[in-house]
Amino acid sequence: QVQLVESGGGLVETGGSLRVSCAASGTIFSINTMGWYRQAPGKQRELVATIISTGSINYADSVKGRFTISRDNAKNTVYLQMNSLKPEDTGVYYCKMRNGATITARHYWGQGTQVTVSS
Repeated sequence: QVQLVESGGGLVETGGSLRVSCAASGTIFSINTMGWYRQAPGKQRELVATIISTGSINYADSVKGRFTISRDNAKNTVYLQMNSLKPEDTGVYYCKMRNGATITARHYWGQGTQVTVSS
């Protein structure tokens, strides 16, 4: 079982920056994928960025060049640095972990943290 705890959301003006963090605890396999998803009101949850424990990174086109995902494997923590924020970045940001590399790897979600960008 894995627990994910997010922190760092808040309110920021357009063009501002925020950093959110997600700490994982429990039984964690050495190869795992952590990532961030977001859900705006009335919309489906969407991928923001993912990072594998080996270092491979993937970003949604909408955040490329503005957001940076990173992780500290020793702390089982993933970070999302968000710069040049836009109102359309507003939403609940969820941390997700795919624990393992096989098809049977389990997926876990955090409780979410609110990010609001004012115009």
